[in-house]
Amino acid sequence: MTREAEPKLADVARERKWLLILVGLYALAALVYVLMPGGGLAVSETLDDPGLDLPAWQLGLANVALILLVYSTLGLAGLWLARKAGLPGLYRAGAGRGELIWRPMQTGISVGIVLVLGDTVARLVTDFAGFPHPPFPASILASFTAAVGEELIFRLVVMSLWTTILSWLFSRVVLEEGARSWAVWGANVIGALAFAAAHLGTATFVFGARMPLTLPPVVLAEILLLNGLVGIVAGVAYARDGLLAACGIHFWADVVWHVIFGALSSLM
Repeated sequence: MTREAEPKLADVARERKWLLILVGLYALAALVYVLMPGGGLAVSETLDDPGLDLPAWQLGLANVALILLVYSTLGLAGLWLARKAGLPGLYRAGAGRGELIWRPMQTGISVGIVLVLGDTVARLVTDFAGFPHPPFPASILASFTAAVGEELIFRLVVMSLWTTILSWLFSRVVLEEGARSWAVWGANVIGALAFAAAHLGTATFVFGARMPLTLPPVVLAEILLLNGLVGIVAGVAYARDGLLAACGIHFWADVVWHVIFGALSSLM
C-alpha cells in the first residue's frame, strides 16, 4: 500500500463510520416515533386489529432491525456509487459548518415557505382541504426520519447511480461537451421525479383513492410539483456538498411544512 493511498482509505473508512452513525440515529428516531403518541403511522389504529398480537414496542424494534439492515446496505452501496460518479458522498472534503449546517438550514426554510405558500394557494382556489400532518412533537421525528431515509435513497443511491449511467451514455453515445454536467442534472431530475412519485402511494391511502391516477388533480399537482421542488434543491446540494447538506435542506423544509405549518393548521 502506498503512502498516497493510506489517507484515501482512512477517509473512506471515516465516511462509512459516519454513515452508519447517521443510519443508527435514523433507526432510533423511528423507534421513538413509533412509540410516542400520534406517531408510528397510525400504529394505535393498527393495534386495534384483534388478529395482531404484537405490542407497539415489538413493532418498533422490528422496524429498527429493518432500517439498520436495509439502509446500512443501501448507504454503503450509495457511497460506492458516489465515488464511481465523482459525487461528494456523505460530505464534500473541506466542507465546513457553513456548507453542511447553516446554508442547508437557510435553504430548507426557504423551500418550506414555498411549500406552505403553494399549499395555501391551492386551498384558496380549490375545495382541497389540505394534507394531513403528524401531530407535534411526532412531526419533528417524522421530519428527521424522512430527511435521512429519503435522501439516502433518492440522492445517495438513485442520483449517484444515474449520474454514473448518464455520464457513460453522454460521453460515449451523445459525445457532447459538458457531458458530466448534463449527467448530474439529468440524474437530479430523475431522483426528484422518483422522490415525488414515492409519495403517491401514501396519498392514495390517505385520500382513499383506488390508484394514484384517481387522486384529485390538485393533490397530484401538489405532490409532484412541491415534492419535485424539494428533490431538485436537495439534489443540487448533494452534488455540491454531499448527503448531509441534502438531509439538512429536507429536514428544515419539513420543519416548516410539517411542524410549524402543521401545528398552525390544526388550530384553524
